[in-house]
Amino acid sequence: MTIFPGSAFRWFHFDAFAPPRRPRHPLLRALLGFVGIALLLVLLVFGVFIGAAMLLGGMLWRAWTGRHAVPTPTAREDVIDGSFRVVNPPQLPLPR
Repeated sequence: MTIFPGSAFRWFHFDAFAPPRRPRHPLLRALLGFVGIALLLVLLVFGVFIGAAMLLGGMLWRAWTGRHAVPTPTAREDVIDGSFRVVNPPQLPLPR
């Protein structure tokens, strides 16, 4: 069965992407279920350890680079930094 005859997609079949069938034997079905659960748990534990190592590495990196950083000068309390413009009050007519 071709999808687009005469094109590059003629060698592409959807049968290759069919979901795998479960075995009929109950013991083999249970064994494959346990293998799937074990694989899921291994991947979960592996992901937790990788995440913890990344967090620990980030904290160590921040501690190491923070030690050599140049201290920032402290700002004075009575100085407000910025550019300001004085706005005159609006000239409205007096209420009657």
